[in-house]
Amino acid sequence: MHYRDRAEAGRKLAGLLSDLRDKGELPDPVVLALPRGGIAVAAPVARALDAPLDVLVVRKIGAPHHAEFAVGALAADDPPLFDSDTLDRLGLTEERLRPTVERERAELARREHRYRGDRPPPELKGRTVIVVDDGLATGATARAALRHVWRRGPSRVVLAVPVGAPDSLDQLANEADVIVCPHRPAGFSAVGQWYADFGQLTDADVLDVLDALHAR
Repeated sequence: MHYRDRAEAGRKLAGLLSDLRDKGELPDPVVLALPRGGIAVAAPVARALDAPLDVLVVRKIGAPHHAEFAVGALAADDPPLFDSDTLDRLGLTEERLRPTVERERAELARREHRYRGDRPPPELKGRTVIVVDDGLATGATARAALRHVWRRGPSRVVLAVPVGAPDSLDQLANEADVIVCPHRPAGFSAVGQWYADFGQLTDADVLDVLDALHAR
């Protein structure tokens, strides 16, 4: 299964999540997108569920000299969440990664302010929270996002991604009540390989989606 673009992937998720809603399994939903890529996937989901959409900014903590390889992640103002096994395997320490953490926390704060301004984050207590991204590779950012959401008192948490690495999805099984992922290829190497168009989104793209949904 390959997706034409993130919008098509979002429509696929929207159909699956609508089925769950119709069964009464998604009461009082709110959709949180992991920007930037997750916002284009989350928009069709929010429209289909008639649910509010907001962003949850999470930043990957990359390995030195290999920034795309996640050894941990940051969500909001939570402490960094590291993969201890990966740190041990690479001979890394949290102290050595401190400059990376500080840099990513600064970028996280910049994006939070850019996307939300003075608008407070949505109330999650007692609600069904659906966390959406455009795919799942190592699962580091998703894990940080899910644990942050749980701290805010939801009644139910759902992770929804169009494609994901099977091992990583298995490792997240206890982090959410439900994981919706229609494509779990054995030959997974990167999220982008499962999209014909996987162009990078900008801050302006994120704001356009949020403005359109809020105007609705």
